Amino acid sequence: MALVALAFLWPVATSEASDLPVGVVGGELPDAAELPIDATTYDSRADAVDAIEEREVYGALVLGADGPEALVAGADGAATVSIVEGIGAQIASAQCAELTTTDVVPLSADDPTGAGLGAMGFPLVLGGIVGGVVISLLVAGVARRMLALAVYGVVGGLLVAVVTGPVLGILGGSFWHEALVIGAGMLGTASTVVGLNALLGAPGIGIGAVITMLVANPLSGATQPYQLITGPWGEIGQYFVPGAAASLVREVNYFPDASTLHEWVVLLAWILGGVLLSLVGHFRSSTPVHLPASELEQPPGAHQA
Repeated sequence: MALVALAFLWPVATSEASDLPVGVVGGELPDAAELPIDATTYDSRADAVDAIEEREVYGALVLGADGPEALVAGADGAATVSIVEGIGAQIASAQCAELTTTDVVPLSADDPTGAGLGAMGFPLVLGGIVGGVVISLLVAGVARRMLALAVYGVVGGLLVAVVTGPVLGILGGSFWHEALVIGAGMLGTASTVVGLNALLGAPGIGIGAVITMLVANPLSGATQPYQLITGPWGEIGQYFVPGAAASLVREVNYFPDASTLHEWVVLLAWILGGVLLSLVGHFRSSTPVHLPASELEQPPGAHQA
């Protein structure tokens, strides 16, 4: 229990704003080196808006004589909005001006605080683990397990998309895109658990669950930008299934212009990696054992005699 508490609470307790990608238009930020951001200069406000919609930056500050404007993306979470607005407020106070805030990518009216979107990561993780455990315990044979994984990914993706979309209204993007992403996220974890079980036996299920639940999930950045997780761990978390799936769900729903190549490559790599582990475990366990002719010719009971 201490390890579980540490795994889930450490990223939150040690999180700090550092090198958050933020755009700047119309000048340079004062004391930029001391701010917790990685500033990128854009020629115009429109360019900064495009960068936010493509998730190149989490927000932007437009500097002008009439006072600064903070361009934020509510869909990226309250933490990023607070950081960008906080820097804008400092600049406005120094200029004795008023800060204007514009939400370029607002959250859905059905999920105004983003709590539902942030909570999406845990059902995807738990659903993948449960699917992997059930298939490992109830389905025998590598071909049948591969078929079971495919069916689980399709049916699970559709059902969870129904719950989070039409039923609860948490996700408001394309239903079929959401179902595809959710199914791929659960399939990545389930495939890994099944593959480790085929390779290592019963301990493989525990290893797969621990990797996903206690390592990958806390580092996923599902509830806060991964840049806020201390050290390199936030970026490392984006190479696990929970991190890639959480980012992909957010991008499909709110950032259709953002590149999703990294996330899809990560998910496909884990899915195929699990399949490869299953095949290796299957062929290793099915390797015939060749006994010496003397052993085969002995009559029953010869060893006991």
